[in-house]
Amino acid sequence: MGDRGTSNHSEVTDFILVGFRVHAELHILLFLLFLLIYTMILLGNIGMMVIIMTDPRLNTPMYFFLGNLSFIDLFYSSVIAPKAMINFWSESKSISFAGCVTQLFLFALFIVTEGFLLAVMAYDRFIAICNPLLYSVQMSAHLCVQLVAGSYFCGCISSVLQTSMTFTLSFCASRTIDHFYCDDRPLQKISCSDLYIHKTVSFFLCSIIILPTIIVIIVSYIYIVSTVLKIRSTEGRKKVFSTCSSHLGVVSVLYGAVFFMYLTPDTFPELSKVASLCYTLVTPMLNPLIYSLRNKDVKEALRKSLEKRYFNSIFTAM
Repeated sequence: MGDRGTSNHSEVTDFILVGFRVHAELHILLFLLFLLIYTMILLGNIGMMVIIMTDPRLNTPMYFFLGNLSFIDLFYSSVIAPKAMINFWSESKSISFAGCVTQLFLFALFIVTEGFLLAVMAYDRFIAICNPLLYSVQMSAHLCVQLVAGSYFCGCISSVLQTSMTFTLSFCASRTIDHFYCDDRPLQKISCSDLYIHKTVSFFLCSIIILPTIIVIIVSYIYIVSTVLKIRSTEGRKKVFSTCSSHLGVVSVLYGAVFFMYLTPDTFPELSKVASLCYTLVTPMLNPLIYSLRNKDVKEALRKSLEKRYFNSIFTAM
């Protein structure tokens, strides 16, 4: 089917996801690792969303954005993890053509949206620290909704372009994808089409997505640092930096993994898979931990929620 030299993408009905090239005995360990990480993603991100929605003190722009970040992390990891875990036990390791299109589209949608949302969160911290008196006016509820909606819109447009370009390629070389999910680079490798235009447009898309978001983050933190340095008290500086350290940690983990993956040569596919694992599953797992461990408001809300549940369970038992 996909192995004949004359076939093209219209004749391909499914693909094979190779996954990690390890001994069969290690598949169960990988399955357990994925299961553990995915369980932590579900618990951490759902827990974060519940805390933000139920605690009135967290009804602020920063936590509105954080709740959306948890939603995005939850869903784009769910696009990858369940299928990868199924394939550890499957002999065929196949994914339908429509399933591959859907996986690439949804993953591209959520990962690009997260990039823009992190830039929005940096802008929010800039306004909160550099213009605190105007914060409630400038970061109105209406503007916050617009910024989040704009992030999703940019993610959707990028995803539509990326997915449509990828699946107009001809896949006559093979239908075996050397990855654990459908991604653009592995799909390029099994295409027999001329990739010049595809790579040019992909590079352009990456440039208009990554550069503006990084510029907004860097410029925001330049202003934040210059403002913090003007604060005379050491305690005041620590308090301000503590509100930014969580966001900086999330940005560093995500962009570090993305750059590592795309800078890894094609001659090291397994290294590229490890980098992909970092930003598809490890980052969504770490984000709730980073924000809950580094943020006093979240820790306090979590503590009160646990105490409330504990006392309710005692009274129910009585």
